Amino acid sequence: MIAIEVGNAAIATLLQYMAPVMIILYSLFRKEATFSKKDGITVSLALTGCFFLVTNGSIQTLSVPVLAVVWGLLSAVALAYYTLAAVPLLKYYDSLVVVGWSMIIGGVVLSLYKQPWDVQWSSFTFESWMYLAFVIVFGTLLSFWFFIESLQTLTPKESTLIGMIEPLAAVLSTVFWLHEPFGTFQWLGTLFILLMIVLMALMRDSNRKV
Repeated sequence: MIAIEVGNAAIATLLQYMAPVMIILYSLFRKEATFSKKDGITVSLALTGCFFLVTNGSIQTLSVPVLAVVWGLLSAVALAYYTLAAVPLLKYYDSLVVVGWSMIIGGVVLSLYKQPWDVQWSSFTFESWMYLAFVIVFGTLLSFWFFIESLQTLTPKESTLIGMIEPLAAVLSTVFWLHEPFGTFQWLGTLFILLMIVLMALMRDSNRKV
């Protein structure tokens, strides 16, 4: 949400989907896999795509605020972490239990930073309430539950790969619905990142543990 606030939805979502690369790197660090030619291709595509995305082809200046890049990449770390961390929990608990407790704990922790009772709720319009309800129910509760539920039958990497619909939808909605400007090289960077995710899905290594 912070990455969206200081940047835009497309940039935030695309940076978040660097998570599959982070999962690969984590498996290499844990010596659960060896670095293959396939990994080299996907990592190269991800890094090149990220470069074009945040610079729009110019190394002299960022076309995206630095904070948007930082928070977007932190979001990718978070996505990779909760994808991997959920797997052992699902061996003992139902997906609804995992998601429910995760949100309760996260809500309590965030309330220490920003108290919900201090929000000026009276300033909310009916439209604001509808948007908030949509984010809570569809953008958070159901989406996280469906994702965690998928980990019961898919590997962490497969689940993140299938989620490639999200960055595509984010780019299209940001450009055509919210009318955010998107440069030629940013479109190229978007293509590289989406291509990276597709190739990871097509080049699944059956010997990889993650």
